[in-house]
Amino acid sequence: MDNLKIPTHVAVIMDGNGRWAKAKGLPRKMGHVQGGKNVEDMLYICDELGIKYFTVYAFSTENWKRSEDEVSALMTLLRSYLSSGFKKAAKNNVRIRIIGDKTGLATDIQDLIRDLEEDSKNNTGLQFQIAINYGSRDEIKRMMQRTAEKIKNGELEPSDIDERYISDNLDTKDIPDPDLLIRTSGEQRISNFLLWQIAYSEFYFASCHWPDFGKEELIKAIEEYNKRDRRFGDAK
Repeated sequence: MDNLKIPTHVAVIMDGNGRWAKAKGLPRKMGHVQGGKNVEDMLYICDELGIKYFTVYAFSTENWKRSEDEVSALMTLLRSYLSSGFKKAAKNNVRIRIIGDKTGLATDIQDLIRDLEEDSKNNTGLQFQIAINYGSRDEIKRMMQRTAEKIKNGELEPSDIDERYISDNLDTKDIPDPDLLIRTSGEQRISNFLLWQIAYSEFYFASCHWPDFGKEELIKAIEEYNKRDRRFGDAK
């Protein structure tokens, strides 16, 4: 570990909670519960390793299509996490931000998010982003709608729109792009996650399900990351 370059920002598509539960003969919701516990464990591990930003894909805009029971269980788990997040964030100096369309969530969840973000905004430790009701196409669509309104109202010229403008008007404003994107459970697709932000990220696909993704698996991903020649398209 001493010679490894630690990525500043690691993002994770947490896949396989349901399959983990099925393999153990448990209800799907138990997989999500265990997956949530693993997120908490991973916060300590990321901080220990020196990772500065950690982003997880918790609930996508497409996840609303799942069964009513599963969505309800996920929202209950989310409420529980956000409620307990205040004390944990303060204790561990973690700043928590939610990315995604918050307006599509229940009012009480929006209130919890607002209070948690406000309560932790001055924390200087690990920067933890949770993608909830998030889809990258939706994020870009919302940004374009706001931009169109500004142009319509004479507040912005089309020539003002450059890469910096786009980055500064996405949900991830002030958050560096991920250096390393990890997806668990053996799937090898992006699933509408941070499409703009991962333009130059390295990808790592782990075969294990998310509840089984621990410190050893993260170190393996970082070791693989260190083997990559990151030239960003401009080096020969």
